[in-house]
Amino acid sequence: MVDVAAAAVGAGLDVNTAGNPTDMAMAYLQDENTDGEMPNLNLGELDLTTDEFILDEVDIHIQANLEDDLVKEALKTGVDLRQYSKQVEAELQRIEQASIKDYIKESQNIALLHNQITACDSILERMEGMLSGFQSDLSSISSEIQTLQQQSVSMNVRLKNRQAVRSHLSQLVDELVVPGAMISSILDSPVTEQEFLEQLHELNNKINFAKELSFRETLACSDIQDIVDRLKLKAVSKIREFILQKIYSFRKPMTNYQIPQNTLLKFRFFYQFLLANERTVAKEIRDEYVDTMSKIFYSYFKSYSGRLLKVQYEEVADKDDLMGVEDTAKKDILPCVRFFSKPSLRSRNTIFTLGQRGAILSPAELEGPILVPHTAQRGDSRYPYETLFRSQHYALLDNGCREFLFLADFFMVAGNSALDLFNSIMGKTLSMFLKSLSAYASDCFDSIAVFLCIHIVLRFRAVTAKRSIPALDKYWEAVLELLWPRFELILEMNIHSIRNTDPQKLGVLDTRPHYLVRGFSSSWKQSVESMSQDVMRSFTNFKNGTSIIQGALTQLIQYYHGFHKILNQPAFRSLAVRSELINLHHLMVEVKKHKPNF
Repeated sequence: MVDVAAAAVGAGLDVNTAGNPTDMAMAYLQDENTDGEMPNLNLGELDLTTDEFILDEVDIHIQANLEDDLVKEALKTGVDLRQYSKQVEAELQRIEQASIKDYIKESQNIALLHNQITACDSILERMEGMLSGFQSDLSSISSEIQTLQQQSVSMNVRLKNRQAVRSHLSQLVDELVVPGAMISSILDSPVTEQEFLEQLHELNNKINFAKELSFRETLACSDIQDIVDRLKLKAVSKIREFILQKIYSFRKPMTNYQIPQNTLLKFRFFYQFLLANERTVAKEIRDEYVDTMSKIFYSYFKSYSGRLLKVQYEEVADKDDLMGVEDTAKKDILPCVRFFSKPSLRSRNTIFTLGQRGAILSPAELEGPILVPHTAQRGDSRYPYETLFRSQHYALLDNGCREFLFLADFFMVAGNSALDLFNSIMGKTLSMFLKSLSAYASDCFDSIAVFLCIHIVLRFRAVTAKRSIPALDKYWEAVLELLWPRFELILEMNIHSIRNTDPQKLGVLDTRPHYLVRGFSSSWKQSVESMSQDVMRSFTNFKNGTSIIQGALTQLIQYYHGFHKILNQPAFRSLAVRSELINLHHLMVEVKKHKPNF
């Protein structure tokens, strides 16, 4: 039955070659035997009559059929299996006939479905071919992309290499080319014009670049070496002439050398160019400047110091103006001729009285304008030595600081090199100052003047330190080494003179209070106050400062107490001076005011 259905379906598939499938199926049914005999069918593996059937499998099929629900129901009810088999077979034939009719009825749709399936299969086959081709194309595209990526990386590397080479070559070509504007500016433009200075910078760069190329033995260097050397020589010649003219202008009388110095600072690159490319000319200019400025400073300060001495007090303290020296007239070698009269009490009192002399240490006076000697002479003014000393050394400080800064800036020196260059210019002047000061100190007996000069030096040293100018540090130390020993010597001489004083001769010729007593009475409190304030300003550590002043005041009380004992001797008890002495208790009270509270 299955084969018949398959044959009928197969016959129905080929619609164009076998005619109408319905007619063919009806003809087949009419050809069947009327007695119900079945035609010979080839059942293949389903044929149970063949010898090839394996009996073992029959048992398996029988057992499987016995397990069927319908078979079990039939066996239970006692149905005749043969009759039941015929019923089943008849039912199957009926169903088969119905199925064949359904197949025949739907043969056209089945044929159409077959054609559609065939068409779809063809389309799918073509799509398969297209997809296979697309897959092949994708494989080739991936390979091409990898190739392009490798080529891109290679091209990128080559591009970077070319850019690097181009940068170096561009710089090399720019440095090797000497433009006409540079040539005309170096040859024709004045050195004071900005164009010359700019082209000089460019020329200096080309000279350095040519030196670098020569070290590398670059052949292209020889193409520009000659013209660069010529331009260098021309520039050096013009710069040398310009700077020397400025230096020579310092030598003209009444010239303010600071003006040409400021001009040179505007063109400080000129010396830098000479130092880098022509050291011989640079040394010549430096030596010429040192020689010129050394003579200018020496001449100026020598003249100024000499004119200052003309406005100094004519009467100065000498070895007879010590505290314990007798108030007697000094005799000349000839007894009848007196060249020196008895020192006046007013003059002797001034030597040991600070008065207004301490004002020289105030900021307004210390850094005030320097004295103009010819103006003071016209006004018939006279000044103590410390005022002249302040004016002289403030001029030195001001000029020295300015000169040191100029040297460091223009000649590009620092540290010990700057100090050596400064000393080569100012050394002769500073030696003259020290020699003059040594001569004064060796014959000076004015302790107040020496002490004020010491403080002036200390203040000026602090000023130079604040300005970060170390050029005068050694000079300040040398001055202090001259003044401190002299100050100590003068104090010792005064102390020694008091100890060696003959009490019988004090006040013999003058019944008024002795100048020593009057001087001490009038100035001691003011002097203590001034000394205390000065110590507090000079020491950042108040404890150290007050300890020093306490030590000095303690020594003062001891000496004053000893002086009281001397006047209590029988020879001095009748002197009126004893009534003008300060009470020791009052002195101690004033001293205690300066006792530290910490």
